[in-house]
Amino acid sequence: MKKTDIKKLVTLSMLCAMAYTVMFVFKGTPPLMPFPPLKFDPKDVVILLGGFLYGPLAAVAMSAVVSVLEMVSVSATGWVGCIQNIVSTCAFVVPACIIYQKRKTLGGAIVGLSVGVISVTIIMTLFNYIFVPIFMATPEVSVAEWRERTKGLLLPVFAPFNLFKSSANAVIVILLFKPVTSALHKADLIEPAIVGTRSSLMKWLFVVIAAVVSLGFFLFLIL
Repeated sequence: MKKTDIKKLVTLSMLCAMAYTVMFVFKGTPPLMPFPPLKFDPKDVVILLGGFLYGPLAAVAMSAVVSVLEMVSVSATGWVGCIQNIVSTCAFVVPACIIYQKRKTLGGAIVGLSVGVISVTIIMTLFNYIFVPIFMATPEVSVAEWRERTKGLLLPVFAPFNLFKSSANAVIVILLFKPVTSALHKADLIEPAIVGTRSSLMKWLFVVIAAVVSLGFFLFLIL
């Protein structure tokens, strides 16, 4: 195995461990809403950092590893929750990573994150309406009945929650990318940081707008 491959494996393993740790810590926090129990989970930040470094396939692999570890260790939702976690993470990070891989600049990262926010909101709203009722259906409650129950939660709950969570994670990614990549470079695990996330008007304008959007949807959820 080449030295560069070993470094990549070590870095991705370390990031997976960090993502799992973040998930584990936030697992104990109270949900934003009691039903459905929706919690803020910033593990997507770590997975997206790995995707920015090594591409969308690496992000998908990280998402699968962390979600399976969560399922077999601390999750109470079993394989349904595992699938939902993978779909949610990939819906956010894959579009962002694809766009960033084509344009490795601060502007490319911002466009990618913005598309990721929109993507996960649309995909998870549809996923909760189309697929979750199939998994949750029982002889007592049919798929159609589950969908009828879920329909009233799509716009007032699921859509704003995903907008809040993904916007907050996008802010954290922009703020952490430079420090994290600099630390990994000093540890001789990656090449020098490849996106200029220095303090700039574009960076801070995005942070402020995304933070305001995230706060707005958070208040919408809890009030």
